[in-house]
Amino acid sequence: MVAPIGPGSAAAAAYRAAQSIGSGAEATSASGSSFGALLEQITHGALEAGHAADSTSAAALTGQGGITEVVMAVSKAELALQTAVAVRDRVVAAYQDVMRMPI
Repeated sequence: MVAPIGPGSAAAAAYRAAQSIGSGAEATSASGSSFGALLEQITHGALEAGHAADSTSAAALTGQGGITEVVMAVSKAELALQTAVAVRDRVVAAYQDVMRMPI
C-alpha cells in the first residue's frame, strides 16, 4: 500500500521547488534557495519520515498506537526514501554524462 502524496510531502515540495527554478543559468529559485539547499531539504524530510515511522512502530508495540498508523508512517517513509534514491540516481547519471563528454 502506497500512501498518497499530500501537499505537505517532501516529494511534492521538491517538485514545487524544482518548478519554480527558472530556465537558463539561473542557480536559485524565486525564494532564494539553491539546488543544494533543496537536496538538503529532501534528505532532511526523508530522515524525519524514517524517525516518525520508528516512533510510531515503537508506540504500537507498547499498545499506544494502531496498526493503521504504523502502516501509514512506514509507507510515507518508504515513499520519501524512494524519492531520495531516485534523485540521487539522476544526479549520479547526470554527473557521469558530463564526465563522458569530450573536452
